[in-house]
Amino acid sequence: MTWIVFDYGGVLSLPQSESDADAMALAVDADREAFKRIYWERRLDFDRGDLTPLAYWSEVTGRPVTPTELARLVAMDVASWANPDEGTVALLCELIEDGRDVALLSNAPVCIGDGIDELPWIAAIGHRFYSARMGLVKPDRKIYDEMARALDADPAQIVFIDDRQENVEGAQRAGMTGVRFTGAAALRAALSDIAG
Repeated sequence: MTWIVFDYGGVLSLPQSESDADAMALAVDADREAFKRIYWERRLDFDRGDLTPLAYWSEVTGRPVTPTELARLVAMDVASWANPDEGTVALLCELIEDGRDVALLSNAPVCIGDGIDELPWIAAIGHRFYSARMGLVKPDRKIYDEMARALDADPAQIVFIDDRQENVEGAQRAGMTGVRFTGAAALRAALSDIAG
């Protein structure tokens, strides 16, 4: 049995757009460049669950956020990651229809994971792993080891797909087959070669 494990952002979903990031900054009257810089500088800590949403967004905005602002930022952040990559989602659906074992492993804070779980095109993935729920982040080997344990799978029987090379290499260090995502067509060919 081979598990095919997808990353989320930049693989199953389109990357967050500049316009979405700008809109979040504008919504709280923050400097756009500083907002976007700190958004990414502190993101892994948020993804790991080391920061609460209130603490994270207060750092990103450079000031304490109000409950209303917090709710709006969380909703906008979720929405910014909710645009499917149609080609990859089509491939995912084909794999599920063919009875293949698929899973999701994403660096994501709890609030983003909750939002992703609500998406209809994600619901068919029975095993979804989010970093903040695990207290671990890619590319730390421990997150791959924990995922394999939870799947009751030999790492050698897991194909892991991610758009970030360091995350692919993390999976490879854990004994998995790593595939760098560059587009749905290339992924389809790579999976065919692996199955071949």
